[in-house]
Amino acid sequence: MNAMLVQRPYLLRAFYDWIVDSECTPHIIVDATQHGVEVPLQFVENGKIVLNIAPLSVVQFSMNDDAVTFNARFSGKPMQVYVPLYAIEGIYARENGAGTIFPEEAAYQALDKADETVADTADKPKAGKKPSLTVVK
Repeated sequence: MNAMLVQRPYLLRAFYDWIVDSECTPHIIVDATQHGVEVPLQFVENGKIVLNIAPLSVVQFSMNDDAVTFNARFSGKPMQVYVPLYAIEGIYARENGAGTIFPEEAAYQALDKADETVADTADKPKAGKKPSLTVVK
């Protein structure tokens, strides 16, 4: 039997397109405690943040098989946002709540275990260089 690819990139793109084509506002639910997530921490509540990813709300928007990235303003301050797909828990339309919560996927659970020690030290100051974005082709 062939191993299936992870579903999340496909489901995320499909729901995003469906919400935007329905003239609604797509929001993603992000687990901000996951390794690699770069979001405005002052808006994180209980480890989660909800981000508006509507075309009129963000610039330089990119959604690929690995991450959602964009630039946006939070309280008037510009910020580059980087959200690995494994940190996205769901997507929904602000206007009516239509959307989905993504199922657990074995490939992402393996990443969670590999990054477990990173999550355990998330509240501690990090030594070394600041995380940076890398273009992967």
